[in-house]
Amino acid sequence: MTARNASSDLEVWIDQDLCTGDGICAQYAPEVFELDIDGLAYVKPPAADGREAELLTAPGATAPVPLPLLRDVIESAKDCPGECIHVRRAADKAEVYGPDAVADPADVS
Repeated sequence: MTARNASSDLEVWIDQDLCTGDGICAQYAPEVFELDIDGLAYVKPPAADGREAELLTAPGATAPVPLPLLRDVIESAKDCPGECIHVRRAADKAEVYGPDAVADPADVS
């Protein structure tokens, strides 16, 4: 794996019950988000160079946030019309970006 695929201590998941299928997230970070055949967005984990990432379609599935894509993932959560993108710390599951954020967004460590 390359440095681009190295993940931070954050993970992201999408609540498909709230997803509007606008695809804004996939425009911001296509390496992390993808629309499936059902028209809803799902997350995918980082993939090794030259490989396709597997779309995680199980409810509540999480994917690590690649550090180089952190800003794009955060912007996706902010701009999502369905308010369905949740970014949280992997260690304690505290949401730091998204509709249920409990931490100061400046404190993502």
